[in-house]
Amino acid sequence: MSDVNTHPPAMRAGFVAIVGAPNAGKSTLVNAMVGSKVSIVSPKVQTTRMRVIGIAMADLPDGTRSQVVLVDTPGIFRIAKRRLERAMVAAAWQGAKDADVVALVVDAESGVGAETRAIAERLKETALPRYLILNKIDLVPRPKLLDLTAEMNAIVPFESTFMVSALQKDGVADVLAQFAAAVPPGPFLYPEDQAADLPLRLLASEVTREQVFLQLHQELPYEAAVETEQWTERPDGSVRIEQIIHVQRDGQRAIVLGKGGARIKSIGERARRELSQMLERKVHLFLHVKVSERWAEDRAHYQTIGLDYDGKA
Repeated sequence: MSDVNTHPPAMRAGFVAIVGAPNAGKSTLVNAMVGSKVSIVSPKVQTTRMRVIGIAMADLPDGTRSQVVLVDTPGIFRIAKRRLERAMVAAAWQGAKDADVVALVVDAESGVGAETRAIAERLKETALPRYLILNKIDLVPRPKLLDLTAEMNAIVPFESTFMVSALQKDGVADVLAQFAAAVPPGPFLYPEDQAADLPLRLLASEVTREQVFLQLHQELPYEAAVETEQWTERPDGSVRIEQIIHVQRDGQRAIVLGKGGARIKSIGERARRELSQMLERKVHLFLHVKVSERWAEDRAHYQTIGLDYDGKA
């Protein structure tokens, strides 16, 4: 009889909600922990509109395999005025409510603003394990980091405080290891090789929307939306994707198109290249720009991106 231990390793799995004020670096942190892009990142505030789920695997010192399901929530406004903002804030708090662990990401360079303080105050209401992550530490002197740690823990006590640079991936492994140990014992919730729980049509829309923001973030409001209208599998294994970029005014349409169509061509080329890499096959991408003055009041659009049209923060 063989002495080889054939028992499978112990398993842990659970949800970790990543919350914070707009532009704190939540999406960059999630992408760094997952090891691939699952959420769009741009210089523009409020690029994440839905709860994007990224999946990270980690091995604990005792041999336990842990699956950490990261919920990258929209940035939380202190005062959400428009319907889209209210729906995004509602989605963020729902993500925190449904999780096993919650982590508050703070832009260490900006410090503790009114929005971050309001989020911390509300976290007093949760009985979940809470962790504080000070991001962008490469831009901040150490004494300020210590002051921020004390200030935040005075508002609400955290289990631990982590100091990271998500962009540089500095300190990210320590955060993932803590999450891996904090999620409850149990079977995996997703296949081990799955990095995200996001429909391909929605993923394609997000990739193009990121390029719109990256190339036009000084000229176009973040309200611009991208919709994948058609997804056609071709016999040669490639895919044809047709998308509509919704803007709210004729002037914005001209900006997206650019002189002689140069800008939309550039957006399409970069989005197509990234999608081809992500999908590991050839992508034929066709973009159209449409003036949709009231798309932000369209109930169907909210359903498409997983937001509650009547969401209340």
